[in-house]
Amino acid sequence: MTTLQHVSGPEANPTGPIHFTERVGRAEAREQLGNAQFDLLVIGGGILGISTAWHAAQSGLRVALVDAGDFAGATSSASSKLLHGGLRYLQTGAVKLVAENHFERRAVTRQVAPHLSRPLKFYLPVYKGGPHGAAKLGAGVFAYSALSGFGDGVGHLLSPAKARAAVPELRVKDLKAVAVYGDSQMNDARMALMTTRAAAEAGASVLNYAEVTGLRFSRKHSTDGRVSGADLRDKIDGTEFGVNAHVVLNATGPWVDHLRRMENPAADPSIRLSKGAHLVLKRTADWGAALATPVDKYRITFALPWEDMLLLGTTDEVYEGDPGQVSPTKADFKQILDEASLSVRSEQLRPELITYAFAGLRVLPGGPGATSKAKRETVVTEGRGGMLSVAGGKWTTFRHIGRTVMKKLAALPGYSLGAEMEPMANLPHRLPLPGIANPHAVEHRLLSDGGAPLPNLGEDTAKHLATHYGSLAFDITRLAGEHPELAERVHPDAPEIMAQVVYARDVEWAETADDVLRRRTTLMIRGLDTPEVRARVQALLDRK
Repeated sequence: MTTLQHVSGPEANPTGPIHFTERVGRAEAREQLGNAQFDLLVIGGGILGISTAWHAAQSGLRVALVDAGDFAGATSSASSKLLHGGLRYLQTGAVKLVAENHFERRAVTRQVAPHLSRPLKFYLPVYKGGPHGAAKLGAGVFAYSALSGFGDGVGHLLSPAKARAAVPELRVKDLKAVAVYGDSQMNDARMALMTTRAAAEAGASVLNYAEVTGLRFSRKHSTDGRVSGADLRDKIDGTEFGVNAHVVLNATGPWVDHLRRMENPAADPSIRLSKGAHLVLKRTADWGAALATPVDKYRITFALPWEDMLLLGTTDEVYEGDPGQVSPTKADFKQILDEASLSVRSEQLRPELITYAFAGLRVLPGGPGATSKAKRETVVTEGRGGMLSVAGGKWTTFRHIGRTVMKKLAALPGYSLGAEMEPMANLPHRLPLPGIANPHAVEHRLLSDGGAPLPNLGEDTAKHLATHYGSLAFDITRLAGEHPELAERVHPDAPEIMAQVVYARDVEWAETADDVLRRRTTLMIRGLDTPEVRARVQALLDRK
């Protein structure tokens, strides 16, 4: 599906398909991709590729975006779910970087996607014998908050008793003080999908599960030709097709060097990979803040209240295996739980509370040294055939990276996009993502007598819809109101309703049950993707 053309309401047929939109099927999407000459082909549907496609489409370019799997199907949905300035960067004197990160974080949380992200208070506990003293951390969080313009309050020290009141599971033995600062949190998969939708609404043609089988060149021999597109295979039905473009951007993340070698078999490695694993647990109590606990001089382990659960992590170790096979190991489980126990009581860390575990890969610049000390900078290279490759960076700065890549593309020798595009400086710097709204207002309206077509909508479902879709939540409740079977919960212990499955299929490019359960909803991370749930979801996906 490449367009989002809304109709007046869901297309209803009591014995047939239920569609929320006039769906553009995969066959038509392939035809659109294969028959046009694009200015830019973005290969890779992680947040870097998605952001670049969004900015390119805004600037007036003809843009195609493809991914071999699902959008945000790998690292972009396997992060620590944070938008943050990077407190640890202050140790290296990177004051300007922290200030820039804070600027982007505030812009996303306040103007771009307040419905998908929210401010989060962090506690940084100081224990006897720990790697940092209270005075140092107190000064650090004050400086950190100053670099954010004190928009999240003034960084300060808090007594252990007051901190324990907000975080009941905080370990207080040998706790000397707690430093307090502010950052932001998000659901990374939802943020990426909404950005993909923004790109599509701006005119980009997008298709997931479209695997590159080879690059196209302007001449017969790739040794002296310019990259001019790609040959692809639809992984859903096996159809082969191609896309022609003046410029090709390789944004495949951990696979960036694989595609670079398609352009030039002799290309040297440009990146190295670091694995970050996380655990998701049921919470034993409400948490009013997150914990950021120093493990050593450079590393911090997080305990984050997220989606009514607790997110623990992360690890940071060199990874040299197949990026498609990355997964948490028993050693990761042990490390995460051991490090969490520095500040979290054992009652909260019982193994039976674990509902899900995941791992992603950080893309770092090539070179020596420990990955924990490596800069999280963006790597940009230009290949022999003119293909531009981009990888790395931070989730927090995804908009900034998209703008930066666009400036690089405009300056490329040969076919320049500069003449075709609106300059980045002329575009809105805080263009909101679809569904922008105050989530509290949306939740209130969903629960009010005149605001929702679902009289029995639970408070947890209303909050979930408001904070995952913003004002688009009303499209989902309207669909459920017209088809009562879609108002049922997907699982009784989760807030999601069946209408979200149809919406994911028709509007958010979901092709498989995993797409719905892992990235469009929270059912898999809650450990609720039972065989019965998977069967119900698959039945709706098949009902086209």
